[in-house]
Amino acid sequence: MTAIRPDEALAQAYDGITAVVGGLDDAGLQRATRCRGWLIADLLLHVLGDAQRALVTLASPVDGPADVDDVSYWRDFPGDDDEAVGHAWWVRRSAAAFDRPSGIVGLWRDTAPAAVRAATSADPEGYVTTQGHVLRVPDFLATLTTEAAVHHLDLTLELPDAPPPGPLAVQVAVATMDGLLSDDTVRPAAWDDNDFLLKATGRVPLTDRDRLELGESAGWFPLLG
Repeated sequence: MTAIRPDEALAQAYDGITAVVGGLDDAGLQRATRCRGWLIADLLLHVLGDAQRALVTLASPVDGPADVDDVSYWRDFPGDDDEAVGHAWWVRRSAAAFDRPSGIVGLWRDTAPAAVRAATSADPEGYVTTQGHVLRVPDFLATLTTEAAVHHLDLTLELPDAPPPGPLAVQVAVATMDGLLSDDTVRPAAWDDNDFLLKATGRVPLTDRDRLELGESAGWFPLLG
């Protein structure tokens, strides 16, 4: 199998989000998502924050070694519940400060491609620091791709005709979830990749059959929030 270029996977992840939100009017941007309490505009602002963080992080290389990789990075999440609630509330208030929800889309359209260009230009052998950790550049890009792919699915809760996340982005996100599971876990046969991402992140609950097939590994779910 040909190795995935991390910047190409990120580009596909961000392009996928643009494809979902780009054609929505202000009313459409106020539809619900899978993230409790967040509208599409709110969630887009949250992902926009990741793209902005990428620009700062990639422009500020640090010395190694890394203390986490693209999988172990997520073991600190979902983290403190109070912090998560505070962030959710901050995002809602910040999104509401825009004159129109479509203003967030405009800022996303400017920022996401810039983040991808920075990713393409970054030294793949280099290191960066973010969220209190040091990562290799490719691992950092994988964390951004994983989050974007999952949030792409979150955005489409009330958009049944929206395009799914791209295959490279999904492959990176699935590899992350696989890494968070024990090596002997076998994914239930009925799950496709998107089912896996939704159930691995707690967006969709496990069924009794899922639990039977997963066995003891069911106790690992959700793998991240």
